[in-house]
Amino acid sequence: MKDATSISLRNRTGMQMSPADSQDLLEAGGGQFAESLPPDPLRGGLAETRAEYIAEAEALGTVPAPVTPVGVAKSAAKLVKGERLQVFMDKLSERAAYERGGTRLYDALLTKYRAEFGNQKSSRTKRDQTPVTEATLTTFRNQEADHFRLVSAAIQQLGGDPTAQTPSADAVGMMSTGLIQTVTDPRTSIAQCVAAVLTAELTDVASWDLLAQLADALNQKEMARDFRDALAHEEQHLQVIRHWHTALVLGQSGATPAVGH
Repeated sequence: MKDATSISLRNRTGMQMSPADSQDLLEAGGGQFAESLPPDPLRGGLAETRAEYIAEAEALGTVPAPVTPVGVAKSAAKLVKGERLQVFMDKLSERAAYERGGTRLYDALLTKYRAEFGNQKSSRTKRDQTPVTEATLTTFRNQEADHFRLVSAAIQQLGGDPTAQTPSADAVGMMSTGLIQTVTDPRTSIAQCVAAVLTAELTDVASWDLLAQLADALNQKEMARDFRDALAHEEQHLQVIRHWHTALVLGQSGATPAVGH
């Protein structure tokens, strides 16, 4: 793969590549580039159209009813106390969907890593110059898969179906699409892929923390303990991925070598 940060005269995307045409464009827009801002999204036809769709839209899916007698009993008991177990089930399904996607994200990064550094004459030298290691990627991938199984077991324990798609699971599926597309795009570099994984891990840490708090609040103490164990894994992932990303970018800049973690 070619260096993604190399300068190319083939890149003609900037307005200043054609000063005469860019000046015409600025004059047509009624202002200078530095003073130009996107139009106010709260005004105009686009905002009105969006508002109409928002007003008419239904919710993004539903939370299914418990599928076992134990689940029905637990849900009813919580409801009597004013606690809505379905919110917890929705967030559990969200985490299941996200961890399944996280496993695939690491699978894709492992594929990119092996394609970049495997079966090449310079592979040993190139591996020495990158902080990313296959062993750590594999460990993190397997932990993501373990977290998926952990959440799936929790859903079943509460009488739910881990294959059901809830509103929050739908939402994270949409949010994760761009990350998966980034890492699976054959043109993206290792550094760009690590940046995508960094985004995923930032969300993961915050989400596991919330899930543990929810479990505590609903008196699911054993689950809360397990979720905090998963949170510890994710915090480690975040620390390592952040280090990798920093080292890769600084290494590309020439400011400091990319030292292995």
